[in-house]
Amino acid sequence: MQFGIFTVGDVTIDPTTGRTPTERERIKAMVAIALKAEEVGLDVFAMGEHHNPPFVPSSPTTMLGYIAARTKRLVLSTSTTLITTNDPVKIAEDYAMLQHLADGRVDLMMGRGNTGPVYPWFGKDIRDGIDLAIENYALLRRLWREDVVDWEGRFRTPLQGFTSTPRPLDGVAPFVWHGSIRSPEIAEQAAYYGDGFFHNNIFWPKEHTKKLIDLYRQRYAHYGHGTPEQAIVGLGGHVYMRPNSQDAVREFRPFFDHSPVMGGGIPMEEYMEQTPLTVGTPEQVIEKTLTFREYFGDYQRQLFMVDGGGIPLETALEQIEMLGAEVVPVLRQEFAKHRPADVPDAPTHASLRAARDAEGAHTTGPAA
Repeated sequence: MQFGIFTVGDVTIDPTTGRTPTERERIKAMVAIALKAEEVGLDVFAMGEHHNPPFVPSSPTTMLGYIAARTKRLVLSTSTTLITTNDPVKIAEDYAMLQHLADGRVDLMMGRGNTGPVYPWFGKDIRDGIDLAIENYALLRRLWREDVVDWEGRFRTPLQGFTSTPRPLDGVAPFVWHGSIRSPEIAEQAAYYGDGFFHNNIFWPKEHTKKLIDLYRQRYAHYGHGTPEQAIVGLGGHVYMRPNSQDAVREFRPFFDHSPVMGGGIPMEEYMEQTPLTVGTPEQVIEKTLTFREYFGDYQRQLFMVDGGGIPLETALEQIEMLGAEVVPVLRQEFAKHRPADVPDAPTHASLRAARDAEGAHTTGPAA
């Protein structure tokens, strides 16, 4: 099972000091978070894609390429790649290039984002959002898997005899997760292709999340990729930790109350009851995270948010340190207990290449 950090890259005022970091500071902070994640033994760093203030991650491949050059083991991912408003040809090229630079330590999470105005900024209509996600991803898969592509669809100019370059590393396309928090069509899409499904459930009650994950698992089996239990599932989490739970609650409350997403509604304690948000000790984070398996089954990837809403970099790095030293080692051990042998690990470049090679050997048989 993979554990890691995801960030949305918001530039938000720190309500405890009144200071807002500069864009440069926030960008550098995201790099520092990724490096810290590798240092403490986490597996994944994932970042979103946004094209509007107060967010800075408009170019994920630029940042992930820079981080790739400074890390050796960390899997580099997006927590959203906007499949709806990006040209699938450019996605194919950019992430294959990144795959080569990172020696295969790359995967993507396709999504539609959470900002409606982004559609006209890139010449698209939000009413076509689902259709864009379906058509663009179908083309992207072909661009990565076929050396020469002839294609025609609704949303971009046709392609005749087109070859996307560079080709995927070792002829193996990056693994794709489809991220959605509300759309059954996206869960269906992930299941159809046998891809991963990531539900970033940090703002949602478990009952809602369970419905989409159950749908994905059932349809994954329907399309013949394996049993429902073998489907590839990822989840989000949101934590703020201190050795003493009272200190954690006291420190985090201003960030919660001033959050444009979480604040202004129900009290923080009630919010924690309904969502994965855990404000407390490392032991409480362990206890809460282990309940995810009770509702969603064995899964492959757990990503935590530690830096949103104005949390200063120093504090975010302290959170990662506690995850690496106190939380994740226990979670690895506990999640491994009673995990069925036929439940797969999260796919990596190495495992996908091995599966491809094994399938090819089975198809061709022994040499005559």
